[in-house]
Amino acid sequence: MNAANKKHILIVGAGPGGLTAGMLLAHRGFRVTLVEKSDRVGGRNGELNLGGFSFDIGPTFLHQKFCLDEIFAETGCTSADHLDFVDLNPMTRLSWGGTSLHTYSDKARMAVEIEKVFPGSSEGFLRYMADHAEKFRKIYPCLQSPYHTITSYLRPGLLRALPYVLTNRSVHDVLGDYFNEERLKLAFTFQAKYLGMSPWHCPALFSILSFTEYRYGVYHVRGGLNRISHAMAKVFTHLGGDLRLESPVKELLISGRTITGAQLQNDEIIKADAVVVNADYAYSATHLFNGYNVSEDSMRRRQFSCSTFMLYLGIDKIYQDQPHHHILFADDYKANVADIQSQLRVSDDMSIYVRNSCVNDPHVAPPGQSGLYILVPTINTRHGFDWENHKEQYADVILRRIEQRTGMKDLREHIVTRRIITPADWESSSIFMGATFNLAHTMRQMLYLRPHNRYQGYDNCYLVGGGTHPGSGLPTIYESGRISSNLICEQFGVSYQPVDLASAYLREA
Repeated sequence: MNAANKKHILIVGAGPGGLTAGMLLAHRGFRVTLVEKSDRVGGRNGELNLGGFSFDIGPTFLHQKFCLDEIFAETGCTSADHLDFVDLNPMTRLSWGGTSLHTYSDKARMAVEIEKVFPGSSEGFLRYMADHAEKFRKIYPCLQSPYHTITSYLRPGLLRALPYVLTNRSVHDVLGDYFNEERLKLAFTFQAKYLGMSPWHCPALFSILSFTEYRYGVYHVRGGLNRISHAMAKVFTHLGGDLRLESPVKELLISGRTITGAQLQNDEIIKADAVVVNADYAYSATHLFNGYNVSEDSMRRRQFSCSTFMLYLGIDKIYQDQPHHHILFADDYKANVADIQSQLRVSDDMSIYVRNSCVNDPHVAPPGQSGLYILVPTINTRHGFDWENHKEQYADVILRRIEQRTGMKDLREHIVTRRIITPADWESSSIFMGATFNLAHTMRQMLYLRPHNRYQGYDNCYLVGGGTHPGSGLPTIYESGRISSNLICEQFGVSYQPVDLASAYLREA
């Protein structure tokens, strides 16, 4: 019998990290039980249903698709066996008042678009792409390894990447090397929102985020990106994994440095040889460790990302002339970001992201209708802003702004159903301080200084998700699931065959 067949792994949470770990560990021969508190899989990568409308709860951009492809390939199938991908070109419309820029993953086409909107700037774009191809080749391998020991810093790969990491420059600073036009800098820095951070404070190494989009593209999945989670769950159960929905965990069971299992809210005990925690990191650390919790006061001293104010709208028409992804920048974007970073002030001059996926996807709304997903980055709940008494007013400000700045001039007249999720709602769903992008990605909360994939203080507890290494965003969360799965295999002496698709992409960069 394979050594893995004798070992039982319990995974807490069926978000993208937990599902990744479940797929890989089940394929490698472990007996795996995955418990999820909700009645559906996905977590923030799950599905919200409003009548006949289907919405992604969280992520709507799939970039670095090759990372997802690797996860499926490691289990003996392809992502295309389960998912219908749409390579979006243009990817996004970026708008500043009366100026708009369409973004493309075709370098030549993007250079033409930049030259048309910002004359004289295409040369800087081509330099950016050439320089960041090399930067990406150096940094990407560092995101595939764990940093649970200080000696991890001695890896040759990390040493080669250190010039890009050990700098006090920000993403915005880096873009100043290539562009003079402030709006164009923002076109290459807004991706810092995937980390819930300001481009003026986000570490310079994350300038690779925009490169990955402009080089490898942004994908939609027909039916919504939540279909990825459904597909992962299908593969997991096909491989023999035990998926148990509506099974919230009350606490982990601890004996010394060992997690022996978990007690569910219904008092059922599940024993395990190792536990993977995919619940929100800060919530888990402060609530689930059965007498060994981190205090909330201590956790609140750490730096957390911003939150998001969400509107999910069912519309009785389709705005065919509007883009799939549209970002409306605040008039004073820097002031808007400063308000968010202060964690105190809710901006009236806000930036707004609108997804109008029905122009490419007929599967998410009834015929002739559409669903609009609207996201506004805003403050987390650190200082207790009263969202309950302000959410309706704030929603109306957002909708009026969309009507004024897009072709959806009659939007409010066509809303047939809607749902609002505020930062306070995120917090009530077990997301610490409502920080939807988890711990901030500061230099003091990265690599070894971020919560480890093998959770410090325990021999058999592993973390996956945005709160551990490599960080938030779908590709890095998938990678966290793979890193922790590999560590579990090392702990129990189980061999596995990795799949490497990324190297070919790195060579082509």
